[in-house]
Amino acid sequence: MDSLTQIVLGAAVGEAVLGKKVGNKAMLYGAIAGTIPDLDVVARYIFDTVTATEIHRGFTHSIVFSVLFAPIFGWLVWRLNRKEEATWKDWSWLMFWGLFTHPILDAFTTWGTQLFWPFSTRLAFQSIFVIDPLYTIPFLICLVLILFKKRTSVKRKRLVRLGLIISSSYLAFTLLLKGMAYQKFEEALTLNGIAYSAMNTRPAPFNTILWMANIDAEDAYLMADYSFFDRQSISFKAYPKNHNLLGNLVTDDKVKRLIAITEGWYTVTKKEGKLYINDLRFGLISMDTTEDQFAFSYQLNETTDGLTVKEMPKNRKDAKRLMASLWQRILGN
Repeated sequence: MDSLTQIVLGAAVGEAVLGKKVGNKAMLYGAIAGTIPDLDVVARYIFDTVTATEIHRGFTHSIVFSVLFAPIFGWLVWRLNRKEEATWKDWSWLMFWGLFTHPILDAFTTWGTQLFWPFSTRLAFQSIFVIDPLYTIPFLICLVLILFKKRTSVKRKRLVRLGLIISSSYLAFTLLLKGMAYQKFEEALTLNGIAYSAMNTRPAPFNTILWMANIDAEDAYLMADYSFFDRQSISFKAYPKNHNLLGNLVTDDKVKRLIAITEGWYTVTKKEGKLYINDLRFGLISMDTTEDQFAFSYQLNETTDGLTVKEMPKNRKDAKRLMASLWQRILGN
């Protein structure tokens, strides 16, 4: 999830664990703990694109990381706050829950987390977009109200509990919506007599009303979208896999690792003599029916020093294109 959401969750957890003893400091350090796992983004400045992508939401988003580093961070915070009645164990417990709830929340997104690192299994429920106002805003309001209450106030405890209940209930509700959307896509495929071997679904950006689907149909992937406000039937658009375009590159280590990252949901395109691997799990850059640019696309460049992989950048124009078509599509076809 986005940084603000993780800060809000971390602050709420901190308050729930230690708010009565240390007041607003619990929210402060909870928020810090909630952001620490995302420090793995520095990998992009140190490693090549493929390695940095593999590292993202890996070790720092695991149970192992939470268990190992909670006592260390807890000791540091304890040293900085010796005047507080909280013990090293108290602060370590706060840091653990701040670190651990971060990857739990991320597991509901499309990218998911390697919660059980060093095992390669990635937990991804794909039921919530990385930015979802309906999850964050009610939670944030509860925390702001807590700031103005005394640490011993009963209302303070009730507010943090309310925030956690609302946010957790919404997460559970997204799984229900995902199941409903999946059923709609399944019915449409059956109605159209389309044979397929696999399908995954995910919410469109910023909401859980509009859902997207990828369908594996032999030599092509089908993509479709469905809003709960739709009046017309679901239509499918085919994207050729073109895996054969990789040629001998299919045996290259970086290519194999990149394919593993996409979990097999990828197409290959060739533009102006350059090859691109497109990760289908995150869809297209906009909702426009003529769009052919994927949100995550990697350019393959053969050099004398070997193959290099470059993630194609996204810019403000891409965001504007997305927003221009998104809200209209959410309201139904």
